[in-house]
Amino acid sequence: MIKRLVALLALAVALSLAVGAQWLGLGEVWRAVVDPDPGAPATAIVWELRFPRTVLGLLAGLALGAAGALMQGHTRNPLADPGLLGISAGASFAVVLGIQLGATALTGYIWFAFAGALLASVAVFGIASGRRGGPTPVTLALAGLAISALLASFTQSILLADNASLNLFRFWVVGSLSGRDSTVAAQVAPFIAVGLVLALVNAPALNALGLGEDVARALGQRVVLARVIGVAAVVLLAGAATAACGPIGFLGLIVPHVARTVVGPDHRRLIPAAALTGAAVLLLADVLGRVVVSPGELQTGIVLAAVGAPFFIMLVRSRRGAVKL
Repeated sequence: MIKRLVALLALAVALSLAVGAQWLGLGEVWRAVVDPDPGAPATAIVWELRFPRTVLGLLAGLALGAAGALMQGHTRNPLADPGLLGISAGASFAVVLGIQLGATALTGYIWFAFAGALLASVAVFGIASGRRGGPTPVTLALAGLAISALLASFTQSILLADNASLNLFRFWVVGSLSGRDSTVAAQVAPFIAVGLVLALVNAPALNALGLGEDVARALGQRVVLARVIGVAAVVLLAGAATAACGPIGFLGLIVPHVARTVVGPDHRRLIPAAALTGAAVLLLADVLGRVVVSPGELQTGIVLAAVGAPFFIMLVRSRRGAVKL
């Protein structure tokens, strides 16, 4: 099954490089990649426009897919997504602050976004831990909702009073792969790589935690340490992806359910499958956004919202999609 997901991802990458305002044949794309001709238009299109966008979509999709599987596993909530930790709200608030402080380029306020996601997640985890030294699925959800609502209100109050910040913020918050050059992918790649490693390390503990914390302790798992590693992985993965692309909804929510129907509930296989599926879905959504309003483009976040909402409703209502965590 993993091989099929890899094949689907390869197809999504090929389409991402070939499809756009000017369509290229797969043969042209292959020649531009393996034997680039500096004077050929196809080479310029592939390497300067589509390759950085594809790499960023690949990284962000891997990150959001794995983060979604981790969040649903740790909270034992099939409706959980990475935004539950306050990642989107923290990143949004920090982007607004960064713009007001003069960071008007994406490569500047991306670091504000990542810092905001990190600080918000730490606050959520700290509040959820309470005095007994360990967060639970319920306290994580409640703390995440509270912090997200608080930061969202702060963000809106600033934007209502500053039109210049609102205009720049709208470019980021819509959720898109366009307008990002290769430096953005290079900035977030190390964080995503570390996050993926932590996610894979956390997988065996998640299987035990799915049986309940008491059973996990009896099996020798250190529950608090497992929670810390899991939250750290989610923060790195979803924080980096959100900082680079803006808040992209539904991907971290839907992809783990799809992957679960393919490989089952074992997180040692589920997390890699969710990562691969997330990358393929994000790239295909980006390609669809280039086609439906051609020669213009529909932002990736809008495509995923339009396609993801009815798909998730069908997934929840279907017997096959109603998989227990």
